[in-house]
Amino acid sequence: MADGTGGGGAPLGCGGGGEPEVSDSLKAFGEVVKAFRKRARLTQEEFAPRVRYSVPTVASIEQGRRFPPADFVHRAEEVLDAFGALRGAARHLSRQPGLASWFRQWARLEEEAVSLYTYECRLIPGLLQTEAYARTLFVNQLPPLGDDQIEAQWAARSERQRLLRERPNTAFSFILEEHLFLRRTGGAEVTRGLIDHVLELAELRNVEVQVMPVVRQAHAGLDGPMQLLETRENRWFAYNEGQRGGLFISDAKEISVLQMRYARMRSQALTLEDSLSLLQRMRGEL
Repeated sequence: MADGTGGGGAPLGCGGGGEPEVSDSLKAFGEVVKAFRKRARLTQEEFAPRVRYSVPTVASIEQGRRFPPADFVHRAEEVLDAFGALRGAARHLSRQPGLASWFRQWARLEEEAVSLYTYECRLIPGLLQTEAYARTLFVNQLPPLGDDQIEAQWAARSERQRLLRERPNTAFSFILEEHLFLRRTGGAEVTRGLIDHVLELAELRNVEVQVMPVVRQAHAGLDGPMQLLETRENRWFAYNEGQRGGLFISDAKEISVLQMRYARMRSQALTLEDSLSLLQRMRGEL
């Protein structure tokens, strides 16, 4: 799921991000795919439906901007009759140095998840961010980022956001603290655009957004943000993040605890309807 900078631009995936940065191995893999596609005399428009991915996704993989899902590699190998070259190249893919190993695992899993649950108390998750909000985070990152880094990070984050629309059978659940909108990160105009964007995404059938009100006597998520993910094999994984790093969790007992907490938070947060009503009222007050 990642530029390796997370929601706020920290180098080890902090803040709910997860988009892949371009690396030499990703670019090399993309060139190999493109070469075999051209050898087969297929355009991207002809190739995409054969591997059951959109044209923009195919283009991003060929450009080295997106980590190829396992089923893409398998289908491309068969469609292009690539002599095992694509499977072999995929085994050596890596992201930019500095991206933690736990996050590489998570990024691969997120591409094909059937359920993805996110609780955030620090900033709006990367999947829900607008360009203006994301750029505010990038510009204020410490140590400071260069212009090229900022552009690359936004391109990667924008690419990752396709997951919400390209995976209509994946259930996305977000629990967001009310104060994330009250903070007005980037100013009133940026916040208005952010709320409009979240409301628009909440209209998708596979996306649920709940707001945890500022005043709440009982709160099951006080230990911090979390993400939970279910694979097509119905296995669950999780990760938790901090200032400069994160923890990938595969232990069933630990995941059970997080699932229990997330379920409780769903009952403690506002209902889906009340959450959207609150966001609309907040939007009107800006």
